[in-house]
Amino acid sequence: MRLASYRRKEGRTATAAPRSAWVVEDGTLVDIRRAVEWWCESYSTRAGGGHVRGFLRKHGALFQDLSELVWRGEVSDLWKAMRQVYDDWSEAVRHGNESALVCTIDSDTVNLCLPFRPRSFRDFYAFEQHVATCRRKRGLDMVPEWYEFPVFYFSNTTSFRGPNEPVWAPPGCQELDYELEVACVIGKPGRNIAAKEADEYILGYAILNDWSARDVQRQEMKVGLGPAKGKDFATSFGPYLVTADHLDDVAVSGAHGRRHRLTMTASVNGRTISSGNLADIHFTFAQMIERASADVDLMPGDVIGSGTVGTGCILELGTQVHSWLQPGDVVELTVDKLGVLQTPIVERPNWR
Repeated sequence: MRLASYRRKEGRTATAAPRSAWVVEDGTLVDIRRAVEWWCESYSTRAGGGHVRGFLRKHGALFQDLSELVWRGEVSDLWKAMRQVYDDWSEAVRHGNESALVCTIDSDTVNLCLPFRPRSFRDFYAFEQHVATCRRKRGLDMVPEWYEFPVFYFSNTTSFRGPNEPVWAPPGCQELDYELEVACVIGKPGRNIAAKEADEYILGYAILNDWSARDVQRQEMKVGLGPAKGKDFATSFGPYLVTADHLDDVAVSGAHGRRHRLTMTASVNGRTISSGNLADIHFTFAQMIERASADVDLMPGDVIGSGTVGTGCILELGTQVHSWLQPGDVVELTVDKLGVLQTPIVERPNWR
């Protein structure tokens, strides 16, 4: 499944809170709560249907908020019931059931927003090409310890932005940069998770843009701690949460977990300047989960970033390829099967 959250556009019947949706192959949005109500009316007479109908009606409001679904975890009864509704709705549409189409949304009347609110965010540093190139530009060799285990830093979940939400440089920044990444989302609780089992804890994947204020980052990293203010001002995420089973056809299993053959590109103002593949990652998400869960609990809704793919930022490419980002620029990150994450760069609001 591809999952998303949306809001009505201004000037129409506005909804204060985002609503959850499935995104079918042609891009059509299907409102999940409406689909639950449709199922209760259409399928309540099937074997066992009365029990499911009672459950759905009792918890119907929770299906409106994708964050609630993600935080409950994919092993919850809520998630299992949603999958049953999704399968039945999809089957009904294939058989020309007109009543099922009432659940679809006119995409011209809505805007996609942040798919869900992450509980926590760890960003790793897992692509060798990116690490080696950036260090070489500073006259540095690879750190041998980098190959021993995946490393990460924590960042700010309250600064997450959805598709088409603007981003601006923080105070004092003249070197705003994008970072082309993929993130996985944890789907069930776990602690001390072995890499060989870790893929089972992944609910799904999304595109992630770990924006960087390079001059601020460079200054604070001289102290030997961070990154902090060079990173925590914005992280873009979405447009969809794509469940792990949706990527089975591009998955390659190995001794340290799965990799996925997914082309990743970044463009600025319509010009492609970054290109890589998720399969080239050195440490798998399974290895990252093993590291992240050592003696701590991972919970549904935790987000784990891959780090930047090779060529996936201006710092790595050099300003001779593209200048630092400025207001008026539009950055698009594209990953096969995961969609397109577009972000406009704007002037910083005149806040105190």
